[in-house]
Order: sequence, then structure tokens, then C-alpha cells
Amino acid sequence: MRKLFGTDGIRGRAGDDLTPDLVAAVGRALGALLREQGADRPRIVIGRDTRLSGPELEGAFVDGFASVGGDVLTTEVMPTAGIAYLTTELGTDAGVVISASHNPPADNGIKLFGRGGWKLPLASERSIEALVHDGVEASGRGAVEVLDDGIERYLSHLTSTVRSDPSGMEVVVDCANGAASSVAPVALQRLGVKLDAINCEGDGAKINAGGGALHPEVVMDEARKTSSIGFTLDGDADRVVMSDENGRLVDGDAIIALLARFFGADRIAVTVMANQALREWCADEGIKIVETPVGDRHVLEAMREHGLVLGGEQSGHIVCLDHATTGDGILTGLQILDLAASTGKRLADLVPFEPFPQVMVNVKTNGSTSALDAAAVRDAIDAAERTLGAHGRVLVRPSGTEPLVRVMVEAADEALASELAGSVADAVARELGPRPSEAGAQ
Repeated sequence: MRKLFGTDGIRGRAGDDLTPDLVAAVGRALGALLREQGADRPRIVIGRDTRLSGPELEGAFVDGFASVGGDVLTTEVMPTAGIAYLTTELGTDAGVVISASHNPPADNGIKLFGRGGWKLPLASERSIEALVHDGVEASGRGAVEVLDDGIERYLSHLTSTVRSDPSGMEVVVDCANGAASSVAPVALQRLGVKLDAINCEGDGAKINAGGGALHPEVVMDEARKTSSIGFTLDGDADRVVMSDENGRLVDGDAIIALLARFFGADRIAVTVMANQALREWCADEGIKIVETPVGDRHVLEAMREHGLVLGGEQSGHIVCLDHATTGDGILTGLQILDLAASTGKRLADLVPFEPFPQVMVNVKTNGSTSALDAAAVRDAIDAAERTLGAHGRVLVRPSGTEPLVRVMVEAADEALASELAGSVADAVARELGPRPSEAGAQ
């Protein structure tokens, strides 16, 4: 049986891996699954990002879902977190987003939320894969309706979460020509900020190209020139990285620290990639860390299990459970703006630490990760850890998306981190055969 779902929904090259026929089949499968779960007439809300393939693939999903008697509310272009919010607000059985998030313009994908706006459980994803494999026959025709006020509902929710008055503050936002293009600038303008909007034309041919969360330097440079706070979003706006007024990157780790202080959180959920500087800051502040594998799904599961309100990833997937059921880049940025406004201080003066340099080296594999158990690899890791002592760390893990072993070393001295990462990667490579390729300092 073909595996469709990756770590965050289904993704592939539009028209190649991800065809209209496959998307329609997933739509039929979701409808059949919701019926199995007790929905007599299942209902979904669906949106998409700005990719040129989006309208065709959204139409295919809608046709597939409606062909098994499901009713559809479509919002057209909408950030992923907006669909999660509307799934809860409207009480639909599921939410669907046609998006490939931070991937290039030629890609597309499908993200699914269950009732209540939570990510669809893994068991439901496996059921959908089985139904697609077995085939679901058309069994009726549901209604399809455009939700005209979807964006307005979401905008009202976003602005309602800001308690202070940020009017007059200078902000630059990069929407990556994605789904936030018609939302983030409006939300910021309603709050009265002085706005500089970059890549907010919603041009799907340019989504994530030369801007957005993969290119934070665009906003960092503009923020430095204008002494602004910078927001950098990705194609579906489920993540954000920021810049302070000096043009310094404020990544997910720093954002989590700022929000932990703002929300008064005494426990947070972060992944194994969280920077040592964040860990040391949390220890000093008396904030306990719940550590998870890489992936916002794991963060969210840990948050729900442990009753936490805040968690996230270094990449900028931040979950504020008081306000959202999934990562929301726009909402996260607004919370940081709220924090700055409430203190009357510059963001540059609020960021509580400088991150340790992280050096990542990728080692290509043939699909096997047996080298990680080799004595020579363990010895190399142990030697690196002894050199670092309490002021750095080594993390060696298989990639969840590519045939790679990732070696990460974190230390106050970047040159030392690079040297140690190389020595551990060489040990892994000797066990596997191929030579490592350095991804660079993070």
C-alpha cells in the first residue's frame, strides 16, 4: 500500500506526484472515513495557499468529497491556521488545506485537521491511505458553498488576542507571496502599526521564492534599515521567524522564551533541536522543558499530554494553545508585538539570550541507519561530548524526510562546533561509505 502522508500531510510535485485524480481520491477517502466515524452527512471547510496549482487541486478535493455526499465550505485562499480556527468556529467535521507550506512553487500538498481543529491523528491518516488504495465509490452529491466571511472571522480572532496598543510601532512583514498576503497586512493595519509589506502580492508563481521564512535575511535587512520589528512568514503562514530593530534574527527558540515570560509559563515543549542557550535560560528562570522529537505534531502531542499552553520549534512553528490548536505564524507575531507594546521596550532589548552556534553536517545513507549503533560512531560522539562538557552538545539522528543522518554540534565557539561535527560525521560516513556534506552553521 502506498504511503501518502509524511510528517506534515501529503506533499509532492503538482501534476506529477500530486495529481487531481489522487487528490479527488483523498477527498472521497476522507468523506468515507468521517462517515465511518459517525458523521451522517460529513461537512468540511477547505482553503488553499496561492500556488498556481491550488484552484485545480482544491476543485478536485471538493469534487471527491462531495461525490460521497459530503458538504463543503470553501474559503479559497486562507492560511493553514485560519482553516484550523474555522474548523472549530464552524463545528465542521474536518478542515482541509491545499498547500505545500514552505516548499517551492511547483509543489503542493494536503493538510488535514479533525474536529476541533486538531491535526488528524496518525491512525486516521493510515485509514485514508487504505481507503485510497482500496477505492471509494461515489455515493451521492453534497452541497458546495463559498464562505464569504471566512477571512473576516479569522482576522477578528487574530486581532482579539492582542491586549496592548501597538499603534505607531514600525513593522515590516514578508508574506512569501503566500496565504498570509491578504491577512497579515490587514491585521497589522487594524492594530495601527506603521507597516512595510514585502512579498505580499499573493503571486503564487513566486511563493517562497527569494523571500519568506526560508529567507529571513530579506526582512532582517529591511528591519535594520528602518529600525522596525520584522515578521517573516512561510507560504501557508503556519510558522514565523522575526527580526529585531537591529536586524538580528529572532528565531523560534527566542520567540518561545519571550512568550514563556509573557504568558507566565512554567513548562514548555520543545524539540531536540532547541538551542542550548534556550535550555540554559529556562534552567535559570525555573522553566521546565518537555523535550520531543523534531516535528510540530510531536510538540502538540506533548503539550496536550502534559497540559502545556506553549511549545514550538526553532524553525518558527509556535503553538499557543490559549489561542490556537496549531502553529500560527501571524498570531505568534502579534503576540510578540503585544509583548513589546506592553513593556514599552524595543524587541532588541527584550530578547533574553544569544543562541549558541549550531553546525549541521548531513551524511547520505542508502536508507540504513545501522551506523548509529557502531562502536566507532559512539566513541566519536563520546569524545566530542567530553570536549564540550556542559557548554555544548552533540545530536546525531536519522532524517525523517530524506536518506540522511544529521549530525548537529552546538557550542559557544563555532569553529569548535564545526570541527567536532566533522569528526563525528566522518565516523558515521566511514560506517556507511559516502562522504558527508556540511549544511553550515545554523
